[in-house]
Amino acid sequence: MKKLFKYTWAFCLTLSFAACSLLEPVDENLLGEERLNYDPAFAEGVLLNAYEGLIYQLSFNDVATDDAVHNYLSGFRRMALGEWNAQNTFTSRWNQYEKVLYANKFVEVVDQVVWKRDEETNELFKQRLYGEAIAMRALWHFWILQEHGGRDASGQLLGVPYISEFLEYDADFNLPRLGFEETVARINADFDEALEYLPMDYDGDLAKRPAKYNSFDGEKYQFVFGPDQDLRISGRVIRAFQAKLALMAASPAFLDGKGNYYQDAANIIAEILNDIGGIAGMDPNGHYDFYEFPIGQRNFPEVLWRNNVSLWQTWIERAQFPPSLNGNGQVNPSQNLVDAFPMLDGTPFSTSHPSYNPANPFENRDPRLARYILYNGNDLNGRVIRTGTGGGNDEIDKVQSRSTRSGYYLKKLLDQKVTISADGSISASEKLSVYLRYTDLYLMLAEAANEIGGPDYFIGGLSPRSIIAAIRERAGLALDLGDTYLASIGSKDQMRNMIRNERRLELCFEGHRFYDLRRWNMLDNIDDVNGSRFDGTNYNQFLVEPRVYPDNANYAPIPQAEIVKFNALEQNAGW
Repeated sequence: MKKLFKYTWAFCLTLSFAACSLLEPVDENLLGEERLNYDPAFAEGVLLNAYEGLIYQLSFNDVATDDAVHNYLSGFRRMALGEWNAQNTFTSRWNQYEKVLYANKFVEVVDQVVWKRDEETNELFKQRLYGEAIAMRALWHFWILQEHGGRDASGQLLGVPYISEFLEYDADFNLPRLGFEETVARINADFDEALEYLPMDYDGDLAKRPAKYNSFDGEKYQFVFGPDQDLRISGRVIRAFQAKLALMAASPAFLDGKGNYYQDAANIIAEILNDIGGIAGMDPNGHYDFYEFPIGQRNFPEVLWRNNVSLWQTWIERAQFPPSLNGNGQVNPSQNLVDAFPMLDGTPFSTSHPSYNPANPFENRDPRLARYILYNGNDLNGRVIRTGTGGGNDEIDKVQSRSTRSGYYLKKLLDQKVTISADGSISASEKLSVYLRYTDLYLMLAEAANEIGGPDYFIGGLSPRSIIAAIRERAGLALDLGDTYLASIGSKDQMRNMIRNERRLELCFEGHRFYDLRRWNMLDNIDDVNGSRFDGTNYNQFLVEPRVYPDNANYAPIPQAEIVKFNALEQNAGW
């Protein structure tokens, strides 16, 4: 499970864990582990390593689904073409147990460190940092479970090993997988304990501090739990991940509605969303302003948890801009995804719709289509892209590993103002990596509430229909005549399909669909990827790439090397 080597504990001198990195050993590492007890910066570095590599929205694993393809032979492309197996575990998170061990090591030492000379402030630091470590331990187990939970050869639903103590290099790592629900319970137990130590938000609000801190001096509490700690894991973030855990557990690939997991997810999310105003609290620009903002802006009402804003992420534009703009055009959206965007009046896309224009099938469509996908004739900040005949290097397959294979390029998540010179120099762009955003939570609540009671089942004043109506209205759909198509949705099955499609559209290229398809038990049965070629007169669809997934694909393999080393581990069936 874990490589058997001794840890050389490294540290960061900054509280910005987004910038944290392992430093070179000092004096051939003659400073031993006892330094943890007297050097708070060194000790906190252990915890900050548990923050390293958080799962965020720029994995672009959409290319392993029916939403896109890569224009080069990436791991995701090989995976989607049938090479996914226990030796090639392209999406494995098994090595993230290292982050669990960092958290556990910190739990061991947090009480031994003098964080501040003032005794009361010191105690506040100890308790907050302990809460963070317990929360991070739970979070990494959630992400490991999301990837590796599944069924054994007998059909039993299994979770993952739960490690709640630090294991030395010579410890017994031959740990069995827990049952699925037991794993869920262990994650929730750690999250619940962390909630006793952490505030909902790092705003220093004394009226909202956890009960255990009521007897502490108010100014000292505000110093330890104030805005300077923003971006660390908080009570609100924990509650959101508890809802994600519950929704995953309730989903068809796992417990399929058994137990109270849908209700638990819905209750948690309704509480979070009502705290920001319910439907009225939905950010009117939330479908784009979390990645498209002026330099210097620091207010992102759509974003619940993120890392620091950075000037050093223009690799996204370099990777995704079309070749005519000196990019590599790596992620190519599919015709399948384009067809998922409805007509402007809210009805599903159809070539028989009265507003359909075969000469320009992108007219009279959901405005998100033009915002998220570069199709033939669409533009990036006024720079028009042509993918059909006469499009030069932007044409389909014109330049190997740079031109589109599907007839489309990615537009979402890109700073359109960026320019890349022919010599490779690139203009600056501020960006942030998002771990949680509110639109995801709204859609999660719609899904859970619909599964409980159907389209008009209200939880905390929100219903699936009211949530989907607000999201579609925000997108600019059916503004003149009203959303008659949404009004026609009467059954739970119809609303389920609509919610799933809205997740596909709103959250595209943010790393959600791959795991949504798996928890819905659908990855093994997705359609092949199609594209569209403009010949100067007509748009003609064609097969770009098949999708070759086995019937066990909804549960990822544990790396075979771990199965060989540790006989207590059971592999998911079929791998």
